[in-house]
Amino acid sequence: MDYVAALTPPLVMAVAFTALIVTIVKSQGGANKAKEDGIVDAALARAEGTRQKRES
Repeated sequence: MDYVAALTPPLVMAVAFTALIVTIVKSQGGANKAKEDGIVDAALARAEGTRQKRES
């Protein structure tokens, strides 16, 4: 029975990690995706504009 006690913590961690990954994947996209994409696009455009001003 020592092997059961030795395997229980890794199995619990594996199940918890899998649940975390599933939650992260499910939370991607949806209604907030367009808003998040817009924020990232605006930040990239701002950074690109700043870089072009420095080069000229």
